[in-house]
Amino acid sequence: MSLGEIAARLELPPSTVHGIVRTLLAHGMVLQERDSGRYRLGPATLRLGNVYLETLDLRSRVTSWANDLAQRTGFAVRTAVLLLTDVVVVHHAPRPDGSLQMPEVGIVIPAHASALGKAMLAYDAAACAEVLAGDAARRSMTGETITDPAALRAQLDDVRAAGVATEAEEAVLGECGLAAPILDASEQVVGAIGLVVPNAEWPVPPPAADSLRAAARAVSRELGARRWPPAVLPSSPTSPGSRR
Repeated sequence: MSLGEIAARLELPPSTVHGIVRTLLAHGMVLQERDSGRYRLGPATLRLGNVYLETLDLRSRVTSWANDLAQRTGFAVRTAVLLLTDVVVVHHAPRPDGSLQMPEVGIVIPAHASALGKAMLAYDAAACAEVLAGDAARRSMTGETITDPAALRAQLDDVRAAGVATEAEEAVLGECGLAAPILDASEQVVGAIGLVVPNAEWPVPPPAADSLRAAARAVSRELGARRWPPAVLPSSPTSPGSRR
């Protein structure tokens, strides 16, 4: 972006933005392109992201369980946290078949179009309300993406009843998912762990689903949770009758 574009986006005077950008340049957070003079993110942002990941208790606790889950099921395993109306993958255990796979840490997926997101939205009233209220937050990723608020609300009710969430080719064609929420010591949902399943192998066999539940329960216990799955409130924040 140009300095003027950054200033307009931040709604700050260009002189103020110039001072901020010069500081970021000095620390490698921003780089300036020689030919155009425009600015882009610098390599220090990657280091900052890695520092965040290393201090994320969820990631440190889930690593061994996710790797074991991948070995047990034969599927790739993602662990993610909720960021506004999206999920961000913080750990990726690849399929154990030795095939070439791209690292997925840092990828962002719309929460409503992923099993990981649904496993968290079902227990996060504020995030759920934002997704249900905003059409832009429910953008269609494939022809299978559920964007209708009523249909999504019904899915989240199913998540609370089953303790796990599913999605079939809603984010990526040919890819399905099964995910379960992870709790912390306050018994709040702080993330989700899920299986990445090729469409040809969907739905997953019961033993794989049981292994996923066991992993989510184990990680939650390591984070201090005394129970799993999460408690279901008497009046669901996503049900039509609960809105006031």
